[in-house]
Amino acid sequence: MPSLSAHGQPDDAATARPAWTASAAGRALLQGELESVLAALGERPGQPWLWLCPASAAAEVPGCGLRLQAGLDGWTGDVRCALPLPLANESVAAVVLQHVETRGAEADALVQECARVLVPGGRLVLYALNPLSPWRWRWAGAAARSTEPMPWRRRMRAAGLVPDPVSQGVGPRWQLGAEPGLQHGLGIRAAWMLRAEKRAIPLTPVRQRTRLRIGGGVPAA
Repeated sequence: MPSLSAHGQPDDAATARPAWTASAAGRALLQGELESVLAALGERPGQPWLWLCPASAAAEVPGCGLRLQAGLDGWTGDVRCALPLPLANESVAAVVLQHVETRGAEADALVQECARVLVPGGRLVLYALNPLSPWRWRWAGAAARSTEPMPWRRRMRAAGLVPDPVSQGVGPRWQLGAEPGLQHGLGIRAAWMLRAEKRAIPLTPVRQRTRLRIGGGVPAA
C-alpha cells in the first residue's frame, strides 16, 4: 500500500523512485530556495498562484493557490490531475516550477500550460539543479537531473513568455546547509532560478490558444 500524502492520497512520486529532495542535502537545498519561492508566490497578494514542487517542499504559503507534486500518472496534491491543468486561461498570477524533472515534449507542454494559465504580467519562476556546481556529487546516483538554463529559456520564448537574460544561482556552494540569497549568474551554486514574464502583447508570435480548457482534476480527500 503506497504511503499517504499530507492530503490523504497515495504518494505516487515517493513510490516511483527515491526522492533525493527528502535527503539531508535535498532539504538543505529546498530550504535555501524557500525565501525566493515564497517571494515569487506572494508577489501579487490576493491573486491565486500555482506551485509545482517536490513532495518535500512543505511550507505554508499565504493566500490562495494550488500546490502539486509529480506522480506516476500526472500530478497529485491539492488535486489529482494530468495535463492540461484544471485551471482556466489567465487565472493565476504566479507559477513556480521547483525541480520539476521533465524533458523534451513533456517539458514543452508543461511550459505551454504555465503560459496559458498565467495572467498578463504574471511570472513563471523555474528552479533546477546546476550541472556546473561541485555540489552535484551530493545527488550523484540519485533520481535527480541537472540541466542548463538555455533549453528552458527557449521553451519559455516558444510559449510567448519573456525570460530574464541572466539566470540566478541559488542554494549551497560547498557545505551542506542552507545558503540564503541569490547570485547573479549560475556560478557554482547548487541550483539556478530563471524568471519569465507573460507580456500582454508577446514579442514573438505564438499559436492561438484555446479560450478555455479545464482538465479532469479530482479534489483531494
